[in-house]
Amino acid sequence: MDTTLSAEQEELRRTVERFTNEVVRPVSQHHDETKTFPYDVVAQMGELGLFGLPFPEEYGGMGGDYFTLCLALEELARVDQSVAITLEAGCSLGTMPVYLFGTDAQKQEWLPRLTSGEILGAFGLTEPEAGSDAGGTKTTAVLEDGHWRINGSKQFITNSGTDITGLVTVTAVTGVREGGSKEISAIMIPTPADGFTAEPAYNKVGWNASDTHPLSFDDVIVPEENLLGERGRGYAQFLRILDEGRIAIAALAVGAAQGCVDESVRYARERKSMGQPIGKYQAIEFKLARMEARAWTARAAYYAAAAKMLSGKPFKKEAAIAKMVASEAAMDNARDATQIHGGYGFMNEYVVSRHYRDSKILEIGEGTTEVQLMLIGRQLGL
Repeated sequence: MDTTLSAEQEELRRTVERFTNEVVRPVSQHHDETKTFPYDVVAQMGELGLFGLPFPEEYGGMGGDYFTLCLALEELARVDQSVAITLEAGCSLGTMPVYLFGTDAQKQEWLPRLTSGEILGAFGLTEPEAGSDAGGTKTTAVLEDGHWRINGSKQFITNSGTDITGLVTVTAVTGVREGGSKEISAIMIPTPADGFTAEPAYNKVGWNASDTHPLSFDDVIVPEENLLGERGRGYAQFLRILDEGRIAIAALAVGAAQGCVDESVRYARERKSMGQPIGKYQAIEFKLARMEARAWTARAAYYAAAAKMLSGKPFKKEAAIAKMVASEAAMDNARDATQIHGGYGFMNEYVVSRHYRDSKILEIGEGTTEVQLMLIGRQLGL
């Protein structure tokens, strides 16, 4: 597989790299420390077209593909994972379900605003007893006189409580199938809405500038036509979204892993001990070499998964491998980068300290490492 970027892809990568260094980097520490959402950065991301990267021009998108989104995520995540996950969740979880499963009317109504970054979309799947286990879903949607009445709650929902959140799609039990299993459908809730509450934001270990809330629904009423896709197919639809999203998360994790390499190489060249840069010592050199090897391997994995997805071939196993390998590379590199920086690595003003706090969630969100192992095992026929 040729991993050389085309001229257009390289131009995009460089554009996002410049944006990251000139716009994102100067304010990252502030938003991390104050746990504030970077509205100005997100607005400029919208102006740059990043929220529309993988969507057709007819809906206000940039006419690119999923791989171009991954390239942008990698560059952003080298410096700020919170900003990167805002883009990833906005595109993959907020907009992609409408694009893939929406009616023509739903696409015309929602996609131009989502792809421009005017509003953010969110997707509510996880509940206290439901996530990977669809049978645990307790949120309900009852059809009454042409409207859905929604009651229940969700947790850990990204982009769900910002001032520019405009759409939250949720999975809900809409009936019972023959045999007694739950019929789960996806329903769009325009926000704000009566009965919809974004509860106080979580006090998180990392991703401090990313917006994450538990949600509650108390007799939220939306029109029947807000059903997204086929009734009873909501969970299956979201599994497809997760398969694609794992490639995007892998790209984000590669950016974090590479960011740790970049920051550590810079530090190893400048920091001197016993009269020479610490990078001259084999102990540091070998640690950096292993970090670079992890980032390179993880990048190759998500490139391969993206290529298979875009070719129209089954890619579930490749996506799971990419997500697992990349998230572990990010966590391992963050630990080693902190060690190389010594005491400075424990100070929050250093980028590697943020990566140390931020990277752990990459092994949990959008499918834990254990879930990826299970998926890979099943694809092996076990």
